[in-house]
Amino acid sequence: MPSDRPETPEFSVVIISYNTRDMTLACLSSIYEQTSRSFEIVVVDNASSDGSADAIRQLFPRVKLLAESINHGFGGAHHLAVPQCKAPFLLLLNPDTVVLDEALDKLVAFAQSRPSAGIWGGRTLFADGRLNPSSCWHRQTVWSLFCRASGLSVVFQNSAVFNPESFGNWQRDEVREVDIVSGCFLLISRETWDDLGGFDPVFRMYGEEADLCLRAGAAGWRPTITPDATIVHYGGASEKVRSDKLVRLLKAKAELIKRHFSVRTQGIGLFLLKLWPLSRNVALSILNSLPGTSRFDAAYTAWRDVWRRRQEWENGF
Repeated sequence: MPSDRPETPEFSVVIISYNTRDMTLACLSSIYEQTSRSFEIVVVDNASSDGSADAIRQLFPRVKLLAESINHGFGGAHHLAVPQCKAPFLLLLNPDTVVLDEALDKLVAFAQSRPSAGIWGGRTLFADGRLNPSSCWHRQTVWSLFCRASGLSVVFQNSAVFNPESFGNWQRDEVREVDIVSGCFLLISRETWDDLGGFDPVFRMYGEEADLCLRAGAAGWRPTITPDATIVHYGGASEKVRSDKLVRLLKAKAELIKRHFSVRTQGIGLFLLKLWPLSRNVALSILNSLPGTSRFDAAYTAWRDVWRRRQEWENGF
């Protein structure tokens, strides 16, 4: 039987919830059903209005619940949760996930067998069993930004050369060192978290785990993923393009360039990042003007708005 007795946990599961009541409950159920090692769960509910906190309190009384009256964001909520954790490992897990086949046990075992990584991740699937490639990423480079701005990453999605941030068509089916492990399923030692100071509070939404992993890499750690630890991650499976989300994403990407590019390449990096929404705006404008291409309306409207709002994101935070 799994145990989440707080006095003897091997790892602490940290979940940040915001208006994901049913998914959060399913996630918690899957943890208990699929985990044999001792663990504790800390949930920060970021002022949900869908009854999430009450449901968690009622159905999972052993969960350490921080029901907040304000939304602290993803990074800020972790800084509330981690001081409540007692284990030597922290497992960051999105609420829109389902644990499969003892994935958490396997990820902790992998971490214990490969301590030099410092940060560990697994493999994520969509609900229909297709690969969800968002479990890990390659860092931004001048080349990757050029490929994205020029459209090469779209035209040659399966190419690791022209779509390097997504690793091309790599199926996440082997143990591999990566630059960035996604915060949806990320294991980190408490010691490493403390040494790095956790998430930088500047990153309120998007970019938190990228900045953390890049700082870990600079400190000598080697983030690594294993295909043996596999979960379902619903995020992004049917998400539509929205300008507000893109603005937040671009702002985080600009900040990452400022912090993790060399002084020599920061300028060109920010320039190429700016070309990405511009090129999408131009391409979608042309497509949208053609007969029978109304399906591009929503995307064109979103990217047009993002370009018009470029002063909000082009210089980061």
